[in-house]
Amino acid sequence: MCPQDLLSVRRHPFEMSRESSDTQLKQTALHDRHLAAGARMVDFGGWAMPLQYTGIADEHLAVRTRAGLFDVSHMGEIELAGADALAALQRMVTNDASRLGPGQIQYSLLATPEGTVVDDVLVYRWADDHYLLVVNAANIRKDAQWISARAAEFGGDVAVVNASSRYALIALQGPAAVEVLGELASVDLTDIKYYRFMTGEVAGARAVISRTGYTGEDGFEIFVPPAQAGRVWDAIVAAGRAVDMRLCGLGARDTLRLEACMRLYGNEMDESVTALEAGLDRFIAWDKPDFIGRQSLQREREAGSARRIVAFEMVDRAIARPGHPVLDGDTPCGRVTSGTQTPFLQKAIGMALVPAAMADVDRELTFDVRGRRAVARIVPEPFYRRPKKSTPAAAPESTDVSN
Repeated sequence: MCPQDLLSVRRHPFEMSRESSDTQLKQTALHDRHLAAGARMVDFGGWAMPLQYTGIADEHLAVRTRAGLFDVSHMGEIELAGADALAALQRMVTNDASRLGPGQIQYSLLATPEGTVVDDVLVYRWADDHYLLVVNAANIRKDAQWISARAAEFGGDVAVVNASSRYALIALQGPAAVEVLGELASVDLTDIKYYRFMTGEVAGARAVISRTGYTGEDGFEIFVPPAQAGRVWDAIVAAGRAVDMRLCGLGARDTLRLEACMRLYGNEMDESVTALEAGLDRFIAWDKPDFIGRQSLQREREAGSARRIVAFEMVDRAIARPGHPVLDGDTPCGRVTSGTQTPFLQKAIGMALVPAAMADVDRELTFDVRGRRAVARIVPEPFYRRPKKSTPAAAPESTDVSN
């Protein structure tokens, strides 16, 4: 997929319609390194972020076969602490955070009373009375206000802090990630199971190392103080030369997550799509006494969802893009939420929100692709699953679909 093509179809939440030259854009601690490496910078939700370095396809393939390094410091971090932090958190999230032990991570959702998605988050349990939520970059302010308001409604001993400025976040992804980071980490990476984290040092900088990612590959996300991010980045770049690692931008991050059928907030889910419609049923703890949105989701569960997110492969020679209508005869009845020509699988694939009656695997869908009809077929998820030999020991209840 050419970069211009990707730029032309991303409007929300990827605001990539123009080059990043606005000095008012927020910058990560690694901004100067991106410029020095020749990155094509774009405006993403008010942040100046790299779209690509050597090319989306090249970066995508590097992650699938070797390793790729991403700056994801635009993501937000919100901390909850206090004796009632867990009880307040349980009211806010759809999954069951009580199952977490210290050093464990869980994918979850923040839901409206109607069961639609405020945001999808990763919940880190630091201690019995201390939790960290990693939230989407475009939602940091909204989420911080929403979480603070829900905590105030709950009452008790719980404090909420938007700690996003305290962290830089670097993602090293791919089958060679353990080899690259192992040279620099003070902890044994084999001790970090999937959806677990440890504290230690990376390249002499204090760090939190989590075995998580948004690419469908094994890998790590590394939290460091912004002032030390450059040192850590440079050390990983140097260590990565041995495996021909690539620096990677938002373009490859998007195509990688789509091959793995990972949902993207603003595409597959938002405050107009319920958690069940988004296909995130397994991240709802139905045995919890209560959480925001539970009653609406329970009613939907019993009655059946009106719509569902499905995965599709194109049958006709075409690429369905976000926003292209799904047709029932001549009538639009759904929409494409994500779509691309994948560099690794070399197929035109995507996800779409369609009526539940049209959501069966092997059913053909018709899209309006810029005024031309194009046929696709619904297929099982995911499109890509990493080989088992590169899969670390998995944590129960911790499927990797976050961003």
